[in-house]
Amino acid sequence: MDSAVRGLWNVVLSGYPRSGKTTLAKKLVVENPYFARVGVDELREMLFGEVYPCRDEFLAYSLIGEIRDALLERGYSAVIDSTAPDNVTREFLLATKVKHVNRLLVILDVDRQILVARNIERFGDASPVLAWGKRWQRPKGRIPIFKFRNSDTEDFSLYYARLKEVLQSETHPFKPEFRPPHLSIQEIRETLRNFLARAKMNEKIGLE
Repeated sequence: MDSAVRGLWNVVLSGYPRSGKTTLAKKLVVENPYFARVGVDELREMLFGEVYPCRDEFLAYSLIGEIRDALLERGYSAVIDSTAPDNVTREFLLATKVKHVNRLLVILDVDRQILVARNIERFGDASPVLAWGKRWQRPKGRIPIFKFRNSDTEDFSLYYARLKEVLQSETHPFKPEFRPPHLSIQEIRETLRNFLARAKMNEKIGLE
């Protein structure tokens, strides 16, 4: 990056498959030596050789949280590359025990026709878009949000430049003192555990 990033960041990327999350995460990591990417899909694959939903989603997310905190404690800003379609998951990924960390949820925004075309090109059909659409929730107002348009390369370049400005600014609305957590980490973990248990039950019912 052209200038130094200010402070530690816990950046959670959220968006549909093929919305550009991994491209953005890798660019942030390549351009800044004190950023590290944490890939949820890669962790599922490494542990279980499975995609979502893997056999133990709570374990996968708990490990993501531990990895994130270990990075932050060592002075690395974390970029969590995850679809994170619902607010419970987003809150969990944004909550950290490390003090004085800037939290930021980056929502990848792509025109639906383009998103469908990308999924057809990659997967052969648009089923990932339809599947994630059933779980997608509008972010709550208390979550610090940066909307990142990525329908084409011009969009990506423009919004990446804006994101850089936020990360390099000493004064921004995402500073921790402006966004105190509403729940304790223990409460958020318990909420996530219950949420994943219900989601697993719904998946089982849907298959029967």
